[in-house]
Amino acid sequence: MASGRKLAFDKQKALEAAMHVFWKKGYGGASLAELTDSMGINKPSLYAAFGNKEALFIQATDYYADVIGAKHNTFLAQKDTPLSLRLKLFLTSIIKGQCDKNSPKGCYISLCAAETEGEDIPQAAQQKILEVSELTHKALVKLFKEDAEAKHYKLDTQAQQHACFLMAAMHGTAAMARAGKSQKALMPIIDNVIKGLGLAL
Repeated sequence: MASGRKLAFDKQKALEAAMHVFWKKGYGGASLAELTDSMGINKPSLYAAFGNKEALFIQATDYYADVIGAKHNTFLAQKDTPLSLRLKLFLTSIIKGQCDKNSPKGCYISLCAAETEGEDIPQAAQQKILEVSELTHKALVKLFKEDAEAKHYKLDTQAQQHACFLMAAMHGTAAMARAGKSQKALMPIIDNVIKGLGLAL
């Protein structure tokens, strides 16, 4: 039996390109024309490789979580590193990403999650973005509940609230980066956040 026809493009690079369009425009603002142009493919190829726009968005969101979000979260799990430094490295990585000149400004998750109350984003896409938006929150709750140093500072007693505090700070810097604030302008926020947790720098 003859094998199926191979894709004439790099699927991962096309998915990354689509992610950047959604990151800049949101789900509702990203047209199929913009997506296919950015991905370097035509509509039939998009449908054949990824499905419809909703399916493409779901895959792009998973790609963001697996490639970009996971990179930030690795700093939280570094062994033999003080908690305050882990959090500083984690937040620094996030702000660098929000201000990266090679990517749309701000945060993919923050931008797309803001659309979930509207009518432009289908239910499955809504569920995916909300699911992924919870990954970092859950990682922070786990850190505050289980980390020995966090327990020493009694951060485990209000793990949910502390995680929400950090999430609010990250969404805030994302909005500020999207509005044009530089990485240099946003970096001092990190020390204030860590001090707000009662941790020494």
